[in-house]
Amino acid sequence: MSDYKRLEISEVIYECVSRTELQDMNRESVELMLDICYSIDHDFRTETNTHQPLQQTGSDSVRNRSSRAAAVCLGLLCVLLLTAVIVLCVHIHTKSTNYTEERDQLLTNITNLIEERDQLLNKNINMKNESNGLLNQINNLIKQRDQLNQATNEPKSLCEMDEWILYKCHRYFISSDKKNWTESRRDCRERGADLIIINNREEQDFVQKISGGIVWIGLTDSDVEGTWKWVDGSTLTSGFWASREPNGNKVENCAITYSPGWADYPCKDDYKWICEKTIKTSH
Repeated sequence: MSDYKRLEISEVIYECVSRTELQDMNRESVELMLDICYSIDHDFRTETNTHQPLQQTGSDSVRNRSSRAAAVCLGLLCVLLLTAVIVLCVHIHTKSTNYTEERDQLLTNITNLIEERDQLLNKNINMKNESNGLLNQINNLIKQRDQLNQATNEPKSLCEMDEWILYKCHRYFISSDKKNWTESRRDCRERGADLIIINNREEQDFVQKISGGIVWIGLTDSDVEGTWKWVDGSTLTSGFWASREPNGNKVENCAITYSPGWADYPCKDDYKWICEKTIKTSH
């Protein structure tokens, strides 16, 4: 095999190898395999030329043809060997490329999953912080409510609705200005109520607690001196008069209540008053 022929075959094979984009197989590897084939071919030709006589007989001619046939077969074997090596390298490189792509894809997927996990963890932390903030607000509101409940001394059944105070199915209104007894009752009636009627000690204590001073109540003896009647027309049977009250003064025909109890005062005097109306309940 001539050097020119060897170089031409090397260029052809290397061109084929280059087109397959094999990074692991270079020109030196191809030339190494060609060197092996060239060495075998050269040794074979040298041995044949050494034993060739000057004059060839018929049997020598046959032997030469057999030698050339063997050389051709040897060359074909070398070509087949190179082809097999190239195919194997292509297969390995393809597999390696596929594995690399799969590895890169898996790494990308893992990276994306890690990012999603981190985002979920951050959301979870934010939700916990918001939950803790809401719990703190609720606890603060509960504390404020408890403080307000502790600060007030009104009974549990007592609550304020607008200007009216609710207590045991009754509503009570305490005036902020002062009028005489007749004008005070007129104001109560305009509000759909009347001056308060005190029925028992519990209600009397309640009125003293919320009144804060002298207030008119719905009790008078204007019709018959000494006969005290409530504004609903019922006659007083027992009351919560203060000591030495009523004193029998004929000009003191209307009743007030203050801390010691009830007392009769002139109806023309100006004092605050308490209105009362009953809450109607459905049965």
